[in-house]
Amino acid sequence: MMWSLLVSLALLCFGTVARAAVVTINWNVTWVWASPDGFGRPVIGINNQWPCPKLEVNVGDTLIVNLHNGLGNQTTGIHWHGINQLQTPEMDGPSGVVQCPTPPGSSVQYKFLLDEPGTFWYHSHEKGQYPDGLRGPLIVQDPNDPYKGRYDEEIVLTVSDWYHSQSIPLVQNMLSPANTRFAPPFPDTILLNDKKDVKFNFVKGKTYRVRLINMSAFASAFLWIDSHPLTMIMSDSTYLQTETAYQLHASSAQRYDFLISAIDRDSGNYPILVALDINRDFRNQTLAPAFPHNQTAWLMMDENAPLTRPTNTIDVWRPADDTHFKPLDNLAMIPAYDHLVKLDFRFCLDANGYPRACLNGKPFISQKVPSLYTAATVGENNTNPLVYGQINPIVVKKGDIVQLVINNQEAAGHPFHLHGHSFQVLDRARPYAGDWPGRDVNYNPVPNRRDTVTVWSWSHAVLRFRADNPGVWLFHCHIEWHVEMGLTASFIEGPEQLRGKQFPADHLENCRVGGVPTRGNAAGNELDPLDTTGMLTISPTGYTGATWIPPPANTVTTTPGNSTSSLARRRAASRVQRRDAVFENS
Repeated sequence: MMWSLLVSLALLCFGTVARAAVVTINWNVTWVWASPDGFGRPVIGINNQWPCPKLEVNVGDTLIVNLHNGLGNQTTGIHWHGINQLQTPEMDGPSGVVQCPTPPGSSVQYKFLLDEPGTFWYHSHEKGQYPDGLRGPLIVQDPNDPYKGRYDEEIVLTVSDWYHSQSIPLVQNMLSPANTRFAPPFPDTILLNDKKDVKFNFVKGKTYRVRLINMSAFASAFLWIDSHPLTMIMSDSTYLQTETAYQLHASSAQRYDFLISAIDRDSGNYPILVALDINRDFRNQTLAPAFPHNQTAWLMMDENAPLTRPTNTIDVWRPADDTHFKPLDNLAMIPAYDHLVKLDFRFCLDANGYPRACLNGKPFISQKVPSLYTAATVGENNTNPLVYGQINPIVVKKGDIVQLVINNQEAAGHPFHLHGHSFQVLDRARPYAGDWPGRDVNYNPVPNRRDTVTVWSWSHAVLRFRADNPGVWLFHCHIEWHVEMGLTASFIEGPEQLRGKQFPADHLENCRVGGVPTRGNAAGNELDPLDTTGMLTISPTGYTGATWIPPPANTVTTTPGNSTSSLARRRAASRVQRRDAVFENS
């Protein structure tokens, strides 16, 4: 976030803002039939096309996306992964958190500033939906790129695991008492740029900037390019001091930018080997499964030359350690913190015996009122975590320095992502190092910054960030199946600044159509926000994902600024609670 503020100041100082554009696009989210690996299935595309389009804009631009839900049978919503959403937390996208789901036939507008350059992506943040295809690259170009002039062309390379079944039945099978191993769905294959056959031109004398994005629902990915070192220049959206790497490990949601060059001695065609890592710990080769899915892309120098270089699976992967990368700006470790947050992750069973993922003993459970709306409408009570229900709320003051410790008490690595911020990675302990010892040790004095960090098995990570962006920001594992199991916490940041916040009319209209209350505590109680009656404390057992279930015709919701009497609001809240009890447990 500090880098983001510096960029914003630079834009103001050097006049880039005056040249910034307002970029408007119109998207219709639709079902499309696709067979990227030869197996045909319905996927979620945009404007009747799939793969979804790449967005390319400039830092300082304002992006407006008019999104229409043309799915017919599912709700939807888009998260702009890695975008800070300065002063626009309502545009971040997670349904039930900062907005209501967008019903079929309805529309929503996203409008926000691109305050920071880098390699980003967008994806659905609506109940396990994005593995069905609703995701794509978002590239924010930098007119003042410090590496400008060192490369000639850009390549965007996305990696994704792919499933032949749709997401809803996959999650239904996972969220079963019979799933005693807490096993997520395993992918059927791997896609590069959402297809199997990927080739890039590779011309002598040219240097290429590769923007690698892992858009997987589950698997991390290894990358190796035959005979060519990788010159690292960016991780997520943080510029790096150049460092040479030969292999990379990108967990779900992580991005890496690196340079590769075609030099005089190069000839023929060079394979880019990408392997899905679904081993619990790739360092331990005795664990299975190891790497059943591999895919090769090619750097093409001669279309007539055979693709004969070896592309077999690498027996032992030794990827570069991203925590050793140095930020280009040499921004030192924030020297102290005001607020210590410690999150212990374990798989768990809920009261009904269903497998869940818990932080400090509790899974995240989506509530009746979007959390940002609660923060805006309960007045001084919005500093009390009680009003937000079981979303694992963490309330921090604006300006606080937060030290966030994640103890991974399970046998696999997990990628954790923070919305609205990049954080400093002070420490990422080796596998099996155990929990954080409860004291600060010799942390990296110039730590790397990113928005998604992998925490290794039976180990911990220590992160630090400045809470300078009021809003409600999720912190969650970016394995989508684990999100559905509840592996999420919520930062209620700068709640004093959120009181009375107004929301766009189209956002509120989607709430009305969906029968979702927009005022009061997690249960919709505006009169007594500290009354927890009606809050959801046990995860629903009947998983329906993003399936559109119209509310009863007589459902009444309250919206900011309406003049409904207190009695009418109580009656409306009662009806909404009864309706939601049916909806959540259907």
